[in-house]
Amino acid sequence: MKPFLKDPMLTGNYAPITAESHAPDLVVVEGELPEGLTGTLYRNGPNAMLSGDTQKFHWFAGEGMVHAVHVEDGRASYRNRWVNTPRYQAQRRLGRRVVPLNFDDPAEELPGENIPVGTSNTHVIWHGDRLLSLDEISLPVELTPDTLETIGAWDIGDDYQGPMTAHPRFDPNTGEMLAFGCQSEGPGSTRISYSVVDAAGKLTRHDHFEGPYISLMHDFITTDEHVIFPFFPATIDPLRAQKGGLALAFDPAQGTHIGIMRRDASADTVRWFTGEACYAYHHVNAYTVHENGRTKVVAETMKFPRIPLFPSLDGSTPPNFVDGGQLVRWTFDLDGTSNTYTEEVLNDLPGEFPRLDDRVMGRRHRHAFYAAHHGTVAAGDSFNSVVHADMVTGDRREYLPGPGRFVMEPVFVERGTDAPEGDGWLLTIVYDSARNLSDFVVLDTDDISAGPVARVELPTRVPYGFHGGWRGMK
Repeated sequence: MKPFLKDPMLTGNYAPITAESHAPDLVVVEGELPEGLTGTLYRNGPNAMLSGDTQKFHWFAGEGMVHAVHVEDGRASYRNRWVNTPRYQAQRRLGRRVVPLNFDDPAEELPGENIPVGTSNTHVIWHGDRLLSLDEISLPVELTPDTLETIGAWDIGDDYQGPMTAHPRFDPNTGEMLAFGCQSEGPGSTRISYSVVDAAGKLTRHDHFEGPYISLMHDFITTDEHVIFPFFPATIDPLRAQKGGLALAFDPAQGTHIGIMRRDASADTVRWFTGEACYAYHHVNAYTVHENGRTKVVAETMKFPRIPLFPSLDGSTPPNFVDGGQLVRWTFDLDGTSNTYTEEVLNDLPGEFPRLDDRVMGRRHRHAFYAAHHGTVAAGDSFNSVVHADMVTGDRREYLPGPGRFVMEPVFVERGTDAPEGDGWLLTIVYDSARNLSDFVVLDTDDISAGPVARVELPTRVPYGFHGGWRGMK
């Protein structure tokens, strides 16, 4: 196998690992695992399986690898596996890279074969009694929850058309999964799908509507009454690419367009609001407010001035992803005549990978959690702080693991079914560059600055990835 490029996103803990492993008994090196914490933390991220001839690489393009830390009776175990997609299977069979590790070069054409380019590397969720690995250009891939073996693509329903987002939202009252799909009628399509899958995994709604342009819409937001579709000018233009231009580029002239519709209304009722050009990979939450006879939608997000990690049409330098986005609140007056919205900055510590107590998703909330970085970002760095933000008072507390240690997305687990919002534990994976290993860390939301209530040494490092979630067990 050829060595990987000496690229900042292929070195240190961004570099892929080459082994699948199972460690049934992990060492708790600090504290004790909480008695009430029983279940599995799943994480997904890009883990390139083979190098290639190209001199271009993008972090987002690696094959998906799912990691699982299972906790029960004060003990923990670990397992990791590649997601066995058709792309993975073809490259493993041929022993070489077929789909490039970037978004500019075309996939290799194989006689008699059409290799899907989906990575299944972005998120892993539990819904409808299924463990699902997700990207945003393909159907979900079902895995076995214990061994992480790949079962195959989940077709969602006979009426489903197009890809599904890696960031579905969930209604805590109904158990429904709400999702969208970009380019829903094929590559180059400006059509967007909106879907609802009930708690049992049955597709109950699948509509399509016209978007303002083709955008890298990575995430969306829902309330208990409304759906918010944010279009930022990270534009995708197949014709531009055919002429030798950039397939994906930030084009501020397009502006930001945010569509809002009632969840019980048809897709042709989407109302569009416009704002300054910006970008957000991830949103915290949104909720609908009825005050003084008016209806407003409030959305909170991590806003960048433009998209990190991708070029701009004007040649300007993108912001550093690890520096993070600004936590802001947008308010949309649905009874007003203006199609603009207001913005309020909520926190002076930028960050990324925001999460909340999922029991209040789509409703007014108080607690938010995210990853942040203090100090100058060096090559190969990731986020070095976990933040617990009070969205009402503006107060925050932080967990800083120390020099050379970097955190991943925090995941909240409630202390019990009747626990107040935000009362529980934060789970994260911490990479220790001095040991070149990763730890599973449990923080108490009473005060995350007090440090871990438990730290479990993993048998390998977990490369910097994207998203995951907790599947609790009784």
